[in-house]
Amino acid sequence: MDFRTTTVEALVGQVRERRLSARELTEAALANIEATNPRLNAVCAVDPKRALAEAEAVDARLAKGDAVGPLAGIPLLVKDLEDAAGYKTTYGSALHQEAAPARADSVLVGRLKAAGCVVIGKANTPAFGFKALTENIPFGVTRNPWNPAYHAGGSSGGSASALAAGVTPLATGSDGGGSIRIPAAVCGFSGIKCSQGQAPNGGPNAPGSGVLAVKGPMALRVRDTALALDAVRGAEPTDPYSLPSDGSSWRRALDGDNRPRKVIWSPTLGFAHVDDEVLAHAQAVVDELAAAGVEVVRKDKVWDESPNLAWFVIWAAQRARAQGHLKGTADWEKIDADLRDQIEAGLGYGAAAYAQSLDLAHALAYRLNEAMEDADVLITLTLAGHPPKIGGQGMINGQPSGAEWVQFTPAINMTRNPAGSAPIGLSSLGLPLSLQVIGRQKSDVAVLKALCFLEDLTDPKFAAPHGVSA
Repeated sequence: MDFRTTTVEALVGQVRERRLSARELTEAALANIEATNPRLNAVCAVDPKRALAEAEAVDARLAKGDAVGPLAGIPLLVKDLEDAAGYKTTYGSALHQEAAPARADSVLVGRLKAAGCVVIGKANTPAFGFKALTENIPFGVTRNPWNPAYHAGGSSGGSASALAAGVTPLATGSDGGGSIRIPAAVCGFSGIKCSQGQAPNGGPNAPGSGVLAVKGPMALRVRDTALALDAVRGAEPTDPYSLPSDGSSWRRALDGDNRPRKVIWSPTLGFAHVDDEVLAHAQAVVDELAAAGVEVVRKDKVWDESPNLAWFVIWAAQRARAQGHLKGTADWEKIDADLRDQIEAGLGYGAAAYAQSLDLAHALAYRLNEAMEDADVLITLTLAGHPPKIGGQGMINGQPSGAEWVQFTPAINMTRNPAGSAPIGLSSLGLPLSLQVIGRQKSDVAVLKALCFLEDLTDPKFAAPHGVSA
């Protein structure tokens, strides 16, 4: 079964009406993993016996007439940065390759299972989610179903690759600097980083990327993501940043007219160097928005300079907090070399530098709010350039770009605004292109609605040629 040809909502309806069983969906997802993983490597762990037992439990509850939840029978991949009971959480690192299986689910996974999901395995991720590419020592490289010579993005690259290939209809992701938005953009579908606390972190351990961290479900279509978000939103006593639900349905909010009244269009946010082809495609879609009746106001400068060094100070300090004590031990060499560099940088930053970066986060949020005026959302690029080939770098105007190809996303984790990426077509390389939609503080529904309108406007086909049907 190619899960790209249907929606989560439609599958739930068929399971509830007993036209499909949870076991059949799980068997299909397991078969998809077996068929695609040799070429894509999106999934790093699978337990068919456990998955089928979970599915049969859902079917048994349905047969008895018990409540099964709004995601009844939906197969779920869990990013390997969070716990799913019975599976190792390796964090994509050789440090945890021999870890004991998790004894309990993360808060997010637990809520999705309570809503009826069936965990089918773990999705690959770079070590501790430290970069925008998905490759690691234990499991290797995750490839892009649009072209396996290219990366699938990161750090939720395993989830994104599997979704774009039609392997599963739902997965979990997390985003500390773009890790949902980047792989969704690279793999050609919509993804959203909600306001921090909408999808709670919680549990006994602090989030790996600290104040930057956001978790959430990922699906090919915005309406399906909203359906899953409805199932996981709500206050969590073990997460001090969690937000209470107001009882509204974000999924139902997308049934009406999703056309934004007014958007701010900022091609570079005032600091970024961008690829000409990427910008031309984005401008064409912004022109389509205007033709569809959306008031578009261009604002070239939102921030005076790149905020990404300040983001890196926060990020690297969090990594130093988590793994800095391993320097000088036998375990140090088990850490990816580039991640060791980040940890060492974090060890070198003082408390004042960290505090100054947090102060800048406040200033960035203030300026972003000013720039949005009375607009519904601000639109910019998700990616400044083209994703890397395996073994290469991202490219901007034909030149290697280092980390600049992903320079648009990290600051929005600092400001905590909700933000998402929406597909807008294919580049000359045959790879997906994307726009980023940024909302005002806590205006997640406005972002979802704008993403939904863009999705309907551009009508993505979700036809990655190296997916399930290849």
